[in-house]
Amino acid sequence: MLALNGAGLGRGIAIGKAFVLQSADPDIPEYRVTEDQLEAEIHRFYSAIRDARGQLQEIREHIPEDAPPESAGFIDTHLLMLHDPMISEKPADTIREQGCNAEQAVRINADSLVGVFEKMEDEYLRSKTADIEQVVNLILNNLLNIQHKARERVTGGLEGQIIVTRDLSPANTVLLRHHRMAAFVTDLGGPISHTAILARSLQIPAVVGLHGATRYVRDGDMLVVDGKQGVIIVDPDQELIDMYRLRIQLLEEQRAELEKLRSSESVTRDGERITLLANVELPEDIDATTKLMADGIGLYRTEYLFMNRREPPSEAEQFAAYARILKRLQRPVTIRTLDLGADKQVDGGRQGVNTATNPALGLRAVRLCLHNPGLFKPQLRALLRASAYGHLEIMIPMISSLDELEQVLAILEETKQELDQDGYPFDRNIRVGGMIEVPAAALAADLFAQRLDFLSIGTNDLIQYTLAIDRVDDTVNYLYDPLHPSVLRLIKMTIDAGRIAGIPVSMCGEMAGDVKYTRLLLGLGLRIFSMDPAALLEVKKVILDTDMNKVHSITAMILSMASPADLHDLVEQLDADD
Repeated sequence: MLALNGAGLGRGIAIGKAFVLQSADPDIPEYRVTEDQLEAEIHRFYSAIRDARGQLQEIREHIPEDAPPESAGFIDTHLLMLHDPMISEKPADTIREQGCNAEQAVRINADSLVGVFEKMEDEYLRSKTADIEQVVNLILNNLLNIQHKARERVTGGLEGQIIVTRDLSPANTVLLRHHRMAAFVTDLGGPISHTAILARSLQIPAVVGLHGATRYVRDGDMLVVDGKQGVIIVDPDQELIDMYRLRIQLLEEQRAELEKLRSSESVTRDGERITLLANVELPEDIDATTKLMADGIGLYRTEYLFMNRREPPSEAEQFAAYARILKRLQRPVTIRTLDLGADKQVDGGRQGVNTATNPALGLRAVRLCLHNPGLFKPQLRALLRASAYGHLEIMIPMISSLDELEQVLAILEETKQELDQDGYPFDRNIRVGGMIEVPAAALAADLFAQRLDFLSIGTNDLIQYTLAIDRVDDTVNYLYDPLHPSVLRLIKMTIDAGRIAGIPVSMCGEMAGDVKYTRLLLGLGLRIFSMDPAALLEVKKVILDTDMNKVHSITAMILSMASPADLHDLVEQLDADD
């Protein structure tokens, strides 16, 4: 019996036999192509691109009816990448210039593109390297005829089996789910990748980032996949299997009970109303938000509009996207202005890579927008114009100084005057808020609260900047601790600043969607939670089972503690107190 640990996705558990789909990265052949063979080699490359598009389109057309609406969006992202010149055209130039084979040309250009994204500070954008690799691997598999062989292997169905592979794309996740796989485990991947988001939405038990599953697991091995704990067990004994079967039964009963809460008001036992919002990335996520009866959208990321293209989207394109969301949802929508990293240029990041020693402290988010009004103004115009079609609020990311904020507000006022002159209708009293994700902003939250209509705590960055660690760096991510006393004090300071100023404070980081922290956050004074839609019902259940009087007394003790171990124990006690 062997246990391997990685990042668990969701709370699902599966027991089944391993189906090893890909045990290692394919060997990429490297050889010279003579001049008279160049055109044939380029044709072979273009054929692989066409096949990849056809395969993705076929999967998209056969998405199961009960699949979440975002499934198509993830596949569309990969289809869009296949039209990116760096992937679909540049390798042909490399074949001509270097006289190399198609596989080598694809790999050369892919490595260059991945290198750009890996240098980005923004974790969300860094995670896009997984999407790039998945699209590139699809092309390489076609060139090497691996894709065809893999499809042949799954023709007979996968019911009850657990996929073990190096990595899994969103498209293949949908395809394999259609073939009734029970779960999947991968060597690569992280908890915020598109595949991870899709697995949670599809409620597929999974563990990713195992760094060795394909090395230790063989076809036919019995596996237990625990998505909650982030562990897989190879060849478990019968006693362990029986224990996990009981846990699966309990999880199914809990899931059925959660479904009953869709239409329930989010109110604590003692009658306090809590607002539950959704974080969304793609327009397709709106349907999931509506289905769960969320109170609105607390964080709508606009980066997807700017990615995988050489030119930024026009004002008209952005306006159409934002207005469409407001019309479909008919609930409050908070849209975050562009939050791209320091080394991500508007041409898709292919040129002008920032060479700062520490891009974490460089030109990103609002800093990038203020540095480039030509990028910022069209987005503000689009947002203001869209505000005529529903309740839209604008949120500014990564504010760190009042001077910075005043510049943003001045540009916004200037934009309003321009729209007036152009005759466009818009919400003249549109609410503007700021994300508190830099310690300096949390420490000065009382000052920001005097100039903004709302604050939103972005815990992902706030924790990283406060503790000076990168949560995706394997060598230091063990230090990432949402319960560090300094983090809790900054959160409390921000919430108190909003209360004193009479403006709402929400939280849109991962911490808001983790039920381990729900009662703690309630005790700290948080009343607006924004999270991944998949976490909403679980958080609602905790809220419904919470007595605020008990929560406040324990939270006061937690804030006074210095010992990390004692603090964690008390939070567990708070979580278990029903």
